[in-house]
Amino acid sequence: MFKNFRDKTNTWPAFVDLFSNLVIILIFLLIVFVFLWTTTSVFNKRTGVKTISELQQINAEQTEKIRQMQADEREATQLLIQARARLESAQADLDAKDLSMLDLINAYEIQVSKLQAQDEQSKQQVAETNAQIEKLREQLNQATIARAEFEKLEQERRELQSQMTEQMAAKTAEYQSELKKLNDALAAARQESEAQEVKYIEMSNELNRALADKIAELQDMKDYQSEFYRAVKMALGDTTSVMADGDRFIVPSDILFTTGSYKLSAEGKTQLRLISNVIRDFESKIPSDIDWIIRVDGHTDKKPVVTGNRAYRDNMQLSLLRARAVADELAKNGVSPRRLVPSGFGDLHPVELGTDKESMQKNRRIELQLTNK
Repeated sequence: MFKNFRDKTNTWPAFVDLFSNLVIILIFLLIVFVFLWTTTSVFNKRTGVKTISELQQINAEQTEKIRQMQADEREATQLLIQARARLESAQADLDAKDLSMLDLINAYEIQVSKLQAQDEQSKQQVAETNAQIEKLREQLNQATIARAEFEKLEQERRELQSQMTEQMAAKTAEYQSELKKLNDALAAARQESEAQEVKYIEMSNELNRALADKIAELQDMKDYQSEFYRAVKMALGDTTSVMADGDRFIVPSDILFTTGSYKLSAEGKTQLRLISNVIRDFESKIPSDIDWIIRVDGHTDKKPVVTGNRAYRDNMQLSLLRARAVADELAKNGVSPRRLVPSGFGDLHPVELGTDKESMQKNRRIELQLTNK
């Protein structure tokens, strides 16, 4: 950082030697000049004597000057020697001072290094402090924003509470008015209720009579159902697989249709012809005031429909198509179409929950039920 003073070159001795050489050269040049001038003047005959006299005078003057110059030279040399001694002493002092200065410089450089390290540490601390200040400033900004939002929400809450108070006051007045109207209406309704009570008793009596008639009708229908199932059983004979189940009888689909089809087989048509005869006979026996029908319900097993079948989409549609085929065949054999109601249930109401062959066969069926509308 700093240059060492001892590295400087001492030029003073060389300067003293150069100065001495210049003085000697100057004296030599003067002697030559005087010699030449004297020689040229002597050979001039007219002015020779005068010239010699002048030359002698000049020579004496020059000799005196040379003597004076020699004395000056000796004095200058002495002065130069003294100056050199003082210069060497000063150089020694300067070297000593240079050494102490070098120590100071080294100490200064060490101190500067320490200060630079402290400066770097201070800069890092300042950077960390600035980051913390920025973070605190950001938190302060967020807190200020949050406070502003809180004050805004609080203002909205007060306004909303004021509006709700006003609305509640208005609603209370409205409710009181409505309550008065309801009380008035209730009083009028009580009066009307007392007037309607007599009518209610009369209507209750009429309803009881209607229920009694309906029960009697249902009892008659039940009697006709029992007689109907016995007649169907007798018409089909003991060899048939048709079964009575409560208020209905069941015809297995396997005797009516081939697998996956809704076209009646020859055997199925024969069975339905016998059932049609029984139904036509009962049309004349059941009184005309009983509104009765024959429900034709189709059911299938859980076996999925074969992919790509264009005749029907699923088991639900297949069961409906089979029920319609049975109803159409009964109508073809003389049963009144208005007494026939076909419907399909697919595999939603199985009679057996198993998946074996026998259970699946029982679930494929047509159910016929004599009932009232």
